[in-house]
Amino acid sequence: MRVAVISDIHSNIAALEAVLGVLGSVDAIWHLGDTVGYGPEPQAVVDRLSGAGAIGVRGNHDDAGGGGDSIDLFNPDGYVAMVWTRARIDEPTRRYLAGLPERLVPPGSAFTLAHGSPRDPIWEYLDSPEVAAKNLPAFGTTYCLVGHTHVPLVFRETRGGMKQMVAPSQGRLALDDRRLILNPGSVGQPRDGDPRSSYLLIDTDAGHATWHRVEYDIAATQAAIAAAGLPPRLGRRLSLGR
Repeated sequence: MRVAVISDIHSNIAALEAVLGVLGSVDAIWHLGDTVGYGPEPQAVVDRLSGAGAIGVRGNHDDAGGGGDSIDLFNPDGYVAMVWTRARIDEPTRRYLAGLPERLVPPGSAFTLAHGSPRDPIWEYLDSPEVAAKNLPAFGTTYCLVGHTHVPLVFRETRGGMKQMVAPSQGRLALDDRRLILNPGSVGQPRDGDPRSSYLLIDTDAGHATWHRVEYDIAATQAAIAAAGLPPRLGRRLSLGR
């Protein structure tokens, strides 16, 4: 099975379309949350994911978009963008966001999906070997997929803990019997210094995972952010990948 894994689209329809446009034939699309927030096209992103048959989990921005209390913990720009988002999505979309599960194991797979981490799916940043090791008891599958940091990451189980590895920009990561936590990076707001959209492809038959980057029309998203009256910083940061 060939699976595309995407995360942190953040209402950036131009970035999402760029990724979907290069995937080719895949058997499934899994998303790791934060489909909305920050960006100018929340309704379009949710509609596009639904049309593509994507399944996934709830992030903190999805929780807030669906009416949850996560909005109270946002920084000022995120709060303003979420108030704007809530006013521009329809009721079925609000119900969809609120109804996304916190964790998901797709049927027949060896993967647990979560946004932040398996032990704290909405909010925890899984960004160090120490945090990764503490999360091992929180999922029962061999592999776990997380987002939230907006940075491609790999954590592999070693004797006595977890080892952090650089997500390979070229080549393949073997999916063997060692437990792994993988982060595909962000589609709509990368924060690793590379402004291109990041995503992950998993080939379960061949037993490997590969990370990919694709350029999208950043200027178009920035113009839409400005036209919507959203905080200017949310547009500026897209050019920097920060």
